[in-house]
Amino acid sequence: MSAFVPGGTFVIPPTGSGPLNGRTFAVKDLIDVAGHVTGGGNPDWAALQQPAQRHAPVVERLLAACATLIGKTITDELAFSLEGENAHYGTPLNPRCPDRLPGGSSSGSASAVAASLADLALGTDTGGSVRVPASFCGLYGYRPSHGHLPLDGVIPFAPSYDTVGLFARDAETLRRGALAMADARPAARTTRILWAADAYALADPATAAALPRLGEPVRLYDGEDTDWLEAYRVLQAADIQASLGAWIATARPRFGENIAPRFADALAVSEAEIRRYRPIRAAIRAKLETMLPPGTLLLLPTAPGPALKHDSSAATRGAFYRAALTLTSAAGHAGLPALSLPVAEVDGCPVGLSVLAGAGQDEALFDFALGS
Repeated sequence: MSAFVPGGTFVIPPTGSGPLNGRTFAVKDLIDVAGHVTGGGNPDWAALQQPAQRHAPVVERLLAACATLIGKTITDELAFSLEGENAHYGTPLNPRCPDRLPGGSSSGSASAVAASLADLALGTDTGGSVRVPASFCGLYGYRPSHGHLPLDGVIPFAPSYDTVGLFARDAETLRRGALAMADARPAARTTRILWAADAYALADPATAAALPRLGEPVRLYDGEDTDWLEAYRVLQAADIQASLGAWIATARPRFGENIAPRFADALAVSEAEIRRYRPIRAAIRAKLETMLPPGTLLLLPTAPGPALKHDSSAATRGAFYRAALTLTSAAGHAGLPALSLPVAEVDGCPVGLSVLAGAGQDEALFDFALGS
């Protein structure tokens, strides 16, 4: 299945010269490209949209750095999935493991880069939607510090967690793309590395054994991993209610059978639940700020295992979501930068290691990936 939306392959030449000369990139169909409808992975959303009048800033910046845009890629519907399936437009190929899912919601972007159709691709990452497909497809996947890259021209999903992210097959190309979109912020030299023992315990045994454990073991969740997961579920839902709730109520869009109940559940979250979990998120943020001062990095599995098989049962998918969102929620709750590195294989398929740094310390992640 194509990585690109129907009619979504085209060429827009660079607008300047720079470090991405000769490189190509693709754009997730949640992000504006001038002259093209931003379809969001849902035909009812797309039908109400006019072609974008201008590029999103992140697209403009890659073009200005001499990259060539080659098209728009499939996204899971309005970003609400980590699997990579789209009931309307199909499931992009996982080139590294064709019998398995590519991961979502930036599924098409990951597929395009893993298949060497593009050197870079823009995605979005709210609860892992760049990091998980990077792990599934054997790529480098970057989620920046929250607010580091502008979200103008990006369909909002859960804005207090949303980021624009980036895929590449190698760390140097990824770093060049990231620097083209935002100037480097000085980062402290890494002097301490931690690995989250209780996060490794959430991965399947083969994945936990395959991933490196560098530095000092720490406990990330302290037995409160359920609170981390529930805080993410509830507070993401609060954001969805504000950003998409009115449209869903009035437009009554057709969602795929796996996506429709997710939106229904999100819209059913109560104000009492939201009030309960806001201070829990604040406490998580404070804990991570203390754990990750400048110069410290934290390692944990990107996902609980290799890519899900296409025919995975509902129970298998449910277990995957519970573990995956617990793992990915740390960066989201605290607005931290994270980089998934393709460091190992399990059952012949890639598994990724995530490196987290303190907010604003994005450059430290690239230094780690490049061994500098």
